[in-house]
Amino acid sequence: MTTTTPRSAVTAEPDPDRPQPARPRRGPGRVLAAAVCATLGTGLLAGAGLTAWSEHRATHHAPSADAAYGKARSLWHSSPVDSLLPPVLSGPAAGPGGADRSWTRTALAPDADCPVALSSEWQRLLAATGCTRVLRATYTDATGSSLITVGLVFTPADAPAMAALTGRFTAPPAYGFADAQRGAWTASVLPDAPVVLYTVSAFADGRHLDAPLPAEDLMKKDATDPAARAGLGHEAKGLAGRVAAAVRTLTGPPTPAQVR
Repeated sequence: MTTTTPRSAVTAEPDPDRPQPARPRRGPGRVLAAAVCATLGTGLLAGAGLTAWSEHRATHHAPSADAAYGKARSLWHSSPVDSLLPPVLSGPAAGPGGADRSWTRTALAPDADCPVALSSEWQRLLAATGCTRVLRATYTDATGSSLITVGLVFTPADAPAMAALTGRFTAPPAYGFADAQRGAWTASVLPDAPVVLYTVSAFADGRHLDAPLPAEDLMKKDATDPAARAGLGHEAKGLAGRVAAAVRTLTGPPTPAQVR
């Protein structure tokens, strides 16, 4: 029995004398597209690097809590008043029964010396901390049925001295309406700034009321006072929360979004 060994295929060598097919050349459009892609890629990489660097810098170079607290003492003249007491504020679920609220600023007082803006009782209370300046504004709710005074009392004190004021406040003075019209009030020391924030609400129709009550008392379910039924406690409390948030935004370290 015989076998035949198959021949392996032999690749033909190109004939140097035969003309070879020309390679397709890249058109100018393809060259331009490639260049653009390369440029975009480089830009994206550079942008990502810059963003990462900015976020790192914002995180690792943020001022200390003490430095931020001290800087907050000058907010009354270093920040635009519209950032401290915005023209319009919204309070989701801030009303009775979780109803949404919004407030519009109707009057803005010039920054004032403490003896001009505060009652003698408040001046005595702040004698231990000092008082630098007072900012005040009046807001109304969306229905125009209530008025709310907001006050920011700036002091030169440190955090422990400010904390000692907690629980000692009495009903604050009004601005934009008479003290006899006061219905509900709040007063608190802001944790991030040497500032006392107060609010006091009233009926917009000018009616006189009995002694003003803390907003928390008027917000209780069993409260039957006319001011409670009208939601004046919610107005004072809700607006205080929104102004406190506005101040907190100014005292806190920059966020990555603010750095970009």
